[in-house]
Amino acid sequence: MKRILFLSIIFFISAYPQSLKSKLENVLKDKFFESCLISMQVEDLTSNRTLYSKNEKILLRPASNMKVLTSAAGLLFLDPDYEFSTDLYYNGVVSNDTLFGDVYVVGGCDPDFVTKDFYYFADAIKSLNISVIFGSIYGDVTFKDSLYWGKGWMWDDDPSSDAPYLSALNLNDNCVEISFDGLKDSIFVSPNTKYVSVIRIKNQDKLNIDRNWFNRKNEIIIKGQNDYKKYNGKVNVLEPAKYFLNVFSEVLDSNNVKLIGDIKVKSLTGTANLLYSFKRKYGDIISNLNKTSDNLSAEMTLYALSEKYFGKPANADSGIKIIDRLVDSVGLNPEDYRFVDGSGVSHYNVVSAELLVNILKYFYDKHPELYEILYNSFPIAGVDGTLEYRMRKTSAWNNVHAKTGTLTGVSTLSGYLTTKKNHLIAFSILMQNYVGWSSKAKDLQDEICRILAEIK
Repeated sequence: MKRILFLSIIFFISAYPQSLKSKLENVLKDKFFESCLISMQVEDLTSNRTLYSKNEKILLRPASNMKVLTSAAGLLFLDPDYEFSTDLYYNGVVSNDTLFGDVYVVGGCDPDFVTKDFYYFADAIKSLNISVIFGSIYGDVTFKDSLYWGKGWMWDDDPSSDAPYLSALNLNDNCVEISFDGLKDSIFVSPNTKYVSVIRIKNQDKLNIDRNWFNRKNEIIIKGQNDYKKYNGKVNVLEPAKYFLNVFSEVLDSNNVKLIGDIKVKSLTGTANLLYSFKRKYGDIISNLNKTSDNLSAEMTLYALSEKYFGKPANADSGIKIIDRLVDSVGLNPEDYRFVDGSGVSHYNVVSAELLVNILKYFYDKHPELYEILYNSFPIAGVDGTLEYRMRKTSAWNNVHAKTGTLTGVSTLSGYLTTKKNHLIAFSILMQNYVGWSSKAKDLQDEICRILAEIK
């Protein structure tokens, strides 16, 4: 009798993953995988066992799943309370309503600084009854090195908003937003700044909105026509520090503070007075980083890690050393992988599903308070972020919390979900080397998530 009971228990334990295996491998029989590589691992965190793995050690490009590593390293080695600081200084003397001196803005790699944040600076200047700056506005960008893109970023990604130029002073994701109404032939640029110009070319071509990246100019070129619908999009801008300073000057002007002097990038030297410090916590940045897959936020996190542990000027290579420490912490060897940027824009990065799942598991097991932040920062299937329109009307809806990733020929998804058995699952699905749109890859990922969510 005891032997029968024992065998029954063994059968119950083994049948559950075996049934799951057959369902998953049925998905992987799709013709799509005749040419597309897949690396996959599924871990039951509640029962602490691997439910399924396939090519889990194979190295593939993570695309934006690289942000899982970067954001996790930020939580562990920066701390959610780490503050990105953008500091306003002045020197000289204030006489009547005039500052006879200069204003400095010292950048600290805040990735989420937007135009409205300048009003804190404007109010601080006006608190000294200054209405004229008889001097210059300078931007100090010595927090980081002078490299404006990551290793392996592609020239033909310019001027995509997914390839923002990098600086210690960032504004509006270092992009401008273009709104074009084809019926009215009206153009609106936000922010409304003279830092960029608009060239309208009317012809019979299909609508194309671009920046004159080939000649390295901040000229927005709108060519062709679109008579049926409105267009809204973003393009990146060159020299984001100068963009930051010019828009700051324009905001001051709109607040009746006139600048009589230059706008330049220059290091803060000598004696200066701190007037205002705009701070933003990393815990407030990580959600935008992961939910919208914000590349600038990921890169600035990498620079913040570099500066905290290695000093200024921060650089990507030093930031990568901190990601290596994360890999060490989960018990794997960082030399088995290659990391070159924080966002996953580069095709040089290679990781494995095993690595990503081990990181997700590590936070759940060892750092529950940080796990909660990481979990909540990921897009939710059918609800928000880059998963807003996926997995609707399935058991994965409002269940899967996972980071997406897309490059040409690459589609990835890694994160957490809860089964019908109320077990927490960590999973990673890396797909690479296909042609055409990523929709087929995403559909297969969604089906895998549905199967996992329905485990009983």
